[in-house]
Amino acid sequence: MKTQKRSSSSRAYCRGYQAGVAGRSWRNCPHKTIGVTQQSWMKGWEECIEDHWGSYNPHVQAQKIYNF
Repeated sequence: MKTQKRSSSSRAYCRGYQAGVAGRSWRNCPHKTIGVTQQSWMKGWEECIEDHWGSYNPHVQAQKIYNF
């Protein structure tokens, strides 16, 4: 049985969240052209920042990354 690849927008969201956990700026977005993948990366990064300011501890953030 073949495994399904995750969509590029799903991967971009996860990478954006990971970038936020690592403390990187939104300006480090690897997707330079405006499109779905850039928007997904930014959504992931913004959600991480909201989680950080919402008092999520690093263990909860690591679990959230694992669940992606």
